[in-house]
Amino acid sequence: MTEISASKPSFDLTDRVVIVTGGAKGIGKIYSTRLAEAGARVVIADIDAEANRALASELQGRGLEAVEIATDVSSADRTRAMAKTAIDRWGRIDGLINNASLMSVLARRAWTEIDVEEWDRVMAVNLRGIFLCCRAVYPQMKQQGGGKIINIASSRVWEGTPNRLHYTTSKAGVVGLTRALAREVGDDNIAVNAISPGFTMSETQVASSSNQHIANRAALNKSFNRPQVPDDLVGCVMFLLSDASNYVTGQTFNIDGGHMMH
Repeated sequence: MTEISASKPSFDLTDRVVIVTGGAKGIGKIYSTRLAEAGARVVIADIDAEANRALASELQGRGLEAVEIATDVSSADRTRAMAKTAIDRWGRIDGLINNASLMSVLARRAWTEIDVEEWDRVMAVNLRGIFLCCRAVYPQMKQQGGGKIINIASSRVWEGTPNRLHYTTSKAGVVGLTRALAREVGDDNIAVNAISPGFTMSETQVASSSNQHIANRAALNKSFNRPQVPDDLVGCVMFLLSDASNYVTGQTFNIDGGHMMH
C-alpha cells in the first residue's frame, strides 16, 4: 500500500496484482473481469481448470492482463502454487479475494439432514481454504510492505437464514477470521476486510435455485427494490483493494440493497 497523492488517484488499480479464488465462474468471474478491465493484473484461481483457461483466454484476447491456475483452496500445496504463479509472473501480490466457496452445489435442507462428510467438506473449502490462501500470500505481502485481503462472507450471517446451516456457519467464521487476522497482520501493513453479499443473481445462483426460491428472495424487504446482481459488489471490492481504503481493516461490509442493517 502506498500513500495517497494527487499524482496517483486513490482508486487506481492499474498494475495491481490480484488473486481471485473461485475466479472463473459466478460472482468470481465478474470480479476477475472487472478488475482486469480496471487495469489490474489478475490471477484466476478456480478449481475448474477449463473455466480458468476460457476466462483467461477471453481477457487476454481483449488485451487485458490475466493468468490462470487451477486451485483447490483446501490444499496447502495448491494454494502455495497459486501464490507462486502470481510472484513468478509479476513479482508481487497486492490483493487476494477469497471468493471460492461451496454453496450452489449444496442442497437446501434441514440441519438434521446434513451428513458429517458434507459438513466437513464445506468447512474445508469455506474456512480452511481462506486460512490457507492467506497463509500462502502472507510472506510476499509482508516482504513487499503490505497488501489487501478481502474475504467473502454472506448476508446469511446477519439473517440467520435456514436450510444450509453448514454454509451459514462457515460464513460466520469468515467474519471472525477477518477480525482476528486484521489484528495479527496490521503491523505488516496488510489490510483484511470482508464483504457479505445478499442473494445475488449470479449464473451459478440462478442455475441452482428454483423459480419459487428466487421469487421468495426477491420479495424480501429491501431499500432498493430490485434483484441484486454481481456488479453490485464490484465497487466495494475495488475500494477495499485501492489506496482509498488504506486505513480500513477488520471490517465487514454488508451489501444487500438495504435488507439487513447493522
